[in-house]
Amino acid sequence: MWALAWPAVIPVTSQKVFGHDPLNEIKRAAPKAVTVVDPGTVVNPAQARQLLDAVPSVGRKRGLRLRALFACMYYAALRPEEAADLRLRNCTLPESGWGLIVLERARPQGTKRWTNSGETHESRSLKHRADKETREIPIPPVLVAMLREHIAEYGTAKDGRIFSTGTGGTYSSSAYSYVWQEARKLALTPEQVASSLAARPYDLRHAAVSLWLNAGVPAPEVAKRAGHSVDVLLRVYAKCLDGQREQVNSKIHDALGT
Repeated sequence: MWALAWPAVIPVTSQKVFGHDPLNEIKRAAPKAVTVVDPGTVVNPAQARQLLDAVPSVGRKRGLRLRALFACMYYAALRPEEAADLRLRNCTLPESGWGLIVLERARPQGTKRWTNSGETHESRSLKHRADKETREIPIPPVLVAMLREHIAEYGTAKDGRIFSTGTGGTYSSSAYSYVWQEARKLALTPEQVASSLAARPYDLRHAAVSLWLNAGVPAPEVAKRAGHSVDVLLRVYAKCLDGQREQVNSKIHDALGT
């Protein structure tokens, strides 16, 4: 029977030892996040109205309770978490004319283990704002009317929130997203449903800001209402600016006096 003899120690010359970490020589740029709004997601006013009108037809009660919430995203450019924490005290809702929303807090959805209250939703300061800093947003009569009707029909939660479930809770993102997708099927053509047009509720906010910019509202005022800085606003919505060339050319022509 043969026995193989193995060396007790592998000679150093048989090992390939690196004098430095070769991974440090690999150059790889981190992928850039998409920060520009796709114009293909932006609905026009007629499409927005069709979508909002379709929302109440979804489900027995949920769609009815969420129509005004979606309307806040379109007519006031609220983020979903801002609409979720909107309180009656934040709103000036006259019987006619424009109203006003003074946002104080947002109610983002998180994980119970990461909230102080142990709840999925927790009221927090506004995004990109210091604690107790507010944001004022004038709202058109159509939204004023919707909010007045919603409050008359459903009242408010115990803490004053305008939008809540039948038991006073907060709608999850999956719940209102489901309603939105069903409303898209009712209001849009099959081709539009298959596209990115208003694919998410958040796209209503994009549509609002795009509308304001294309209507000629000065960028600083749009930024103030939307809760952006001017530079971020113009970068994010650069591709959504359309149809202003002739208007701008006319203004420059008049200024030149030629």
